Amino acid sequence: MPKDPVCGMEVNPQDAIKLEKDGKTFYFCSQNCKNKFLGKDEMKMDHKMHAAHKHAEKGHAAHHAHMVEDFKRRFWISLILTIPVLILSPLIQSLLRFSLKFPGDKFILFGISTFIYFYGGWPFLKGIFNELKKKQPGMMTLIALAITVAYVYSSGVVFGIRGKFFFWELVTLIDIMLLGHWIEMRSVMGASHALEELARLMPSEAHLVLGDGSIKDIKLEELKQGDRVLIKPGEKIPADGRVIDGESEINEAMITGESKPVSKGANDEVIGGSVNGSGSLTIEVKKTGKDSYLSQVVELVRAASESKSKAQDFANRAAFWLTLIAVTAGVVTLIGWLTLGKEFVFALERMVTVMVITCPHALGLAIPLVIAVITALSAQNGLLIRNRTAFENARNLQMIVFDKTGTLTKGEFGVSDIISLGNWSENDLLRKVASIEANSEHTIAKGIVKKAKEKNLKLSKVEKFEAIAGKGAKAQVEGEEIFVGNKGIFDIANVKSVEAEKKMEEIALQGKTIVFVISGKKIQGIVGLSDIIRDESKEAVGKLKDLGLELAMITGDNNATAKYVAGELGLDTYFAEVLPDKKSEKIKQLQRQGKKVAMVGDGVNDAPALAQADVGIAIGAGTDVAVETADVILVKNDPRNVVDVIALSRATQRKMVQNLVWATGYNIFAIPLAAGVLYKYGIILAPAVGALIMSLSTIIVAINARLISYKRT
Repeated sequence: MPKDPVCGMEVNPQDAIKLEKDGKTFYFCSQNCKNKFLGKDEMKMDHKMHAAHKHAEKGHAAHHAHMVEDFKRRFWISLILTIPVLILSPLIQSLLRFSLKFPGDKFILFGISTFIYFYGGWPFLKGIFNELKKKQPGMMTLIALAITVAYVYSSGVVFGIRGKFFFWELVTLIDIMLLGHWIEMRSVMGASHALEELARLMPSEAHLVLGDGSIKDIKLEELKQGDRVLIKPGEKIPADGRVIDGESEINEAMITGESKPVSKGANDEVIGGSVNGSGSLTIEVKKTGKDSYLSQVVELVRAASESKSKAQDFANRAAFWLTLIAVTAGVVTLIGWLTLGKEFVFALERMVTVMVITCPHALGLAIPLVIAVITALSAQNGLLIRNRTAFENARNLQMIVFDKTGTLTKGEFGVSDIISLGNWSENDLLRKVASIEANSEHTIAKGIVKKAKEKNLKLSKVEKFEAIAGKGAKAQVEGEEIFVGNKGIFDIANVKSVEAEKKMEEIALQGKTIVFVISGKKIQGIVGLSDIIRDESKEAVGKLKDLGLELAMITGDNNATAKYVAGELGLDTYFAEVLPDKKSEKIKQLQRQGKKVAMVGDGVNDAPALAQADVGIAIGAGTDVAVETADVILVKNDPRNVVDVIALSRATQRKMVQNLVWATGYNIFAIPLAAGVLYKYGIILAPAVGALIMSLSTIIVAINARLISYKRT
């Protein structure tokens, strides 16, 4: 693998930061190393998105990836070298009934074991100093003590102390610990790329309109307040600004959560990162860099991520107490037997047995194995776990807040109502409207045409089509002149209908968009459109309520739309017209009430709330930002998977508790036996027997972890 040219660390090209310079490719483990390589002049970044990237790097994502690779490398090297240690160990030779003796064999055994002790055991030897420095002895302390006692004792035997080698127990213990930590670290994925994904919403260049009217493409960071920029159809808007020329519809769904494209004209405000529709716009730049709307969202995500509390891991707490018990029991055993007049070698052997039998083989795998199994089970059920701690805490959730657009709804405009007010059937009404709308690229038109296709309706030939700006369109269909559009089309068609207006008010109260159909001076019908509610949403809501959870919805849509969707689904409450900076505030408010809150969303606008929530759950088909910010990802657009998150979290908790109880509880009987409490009855555990008991506990933990099962309800 290539090495970072600054720090010299080996880096995985897939995870590294890549730089093309002077025809060469360089890979860096962090943004800091890249900046040092470039030098001060080249690394100036006045755009907030680059600053956001620095914040992301501070999350140690690259460091985490290197640690995973480091544990993996140490494990395989140590495992390979374990083979000759086992072959040369007297106990293994005795068990397998073979003999391999030659001059200097014990020194070769000592040399290989010494290498494994220092190379494979280095993360734990280093860890004990870090834990003791923080005055928080835990798993690393216990592992380091265990392997050090085994190594020192065995080395003493090599150089003259009467006793038995512990080298095979030592190296296999290190192998198991390295494997356990490798599995555990791979199962924990941080939200390290969230801010980068936010930055990618912005285009890399902008079309600057010069004083003479010509266009010049410039880099985004070169934009200044007051610049005029041309946005072509389908392009992303490069900065917050004000429209000074042109008309178009802007898709702001990934920014504000508003499902409907928003019409923009002269003097209207636009947000950087949103997508232009079919028209061309010229805007005057108002905000760039750290002042822009999207940059503020970036800052909210960063702040929420940094302020998220970290639950203390069960294994760490168990290891802390096991460390105290093991050290105390070992010292008491040594002193006790010396006080009773036993020789030092006997007392030391008792102490070593206590330390070995208390070694956290089982404890080291109790959590990682459960996580490995539950991660595979989760993936089979459409879930991806990114934050282990948050996932485990999902069992304690009291309230779930859903984003509306793209989560509970499909995030696309569709026909919800077809109301005939004349002689036409509903299918005739839909077919004729779709025939006219087939000539338009408008979002509403596409929704109507799609509905007609779903019903397998054959569209009619359209003649004399004419678009009516801001109101609708008219055309001749099957010899009839038909007008379609909003309420403004009434004046064009010269009609008025009290009945139609009542229906309009009724549908409008549900937050739906209305298309009127007029023919022969009469209103023939109404087509209502809305963001379509997912079929799975009602089932998900029902199951979550059965679990005793309080359910809410949060959206940037208007109150009428939110009220309609919440009512249709039977949600407990809803929050409407909420922008991103307020979404995370809503989550905070709920948390201040003492509630454990999950946020389920799919858009960039959900990212701060996903980060702020106790558990952030992202719809997988949503934006990459939501995925990277979330603790758990739902691969499919299926809200029912939220039920699976909670069910699997509870299953995880049960297995973890079972494994931790066994991994620590067996010591209640094992430690006294190892210390020699039954010595006067002729029952005493040899160090090798202690190691076998310890290994048996590991096997039990591993089997128990594999017995996890889950079926979707």
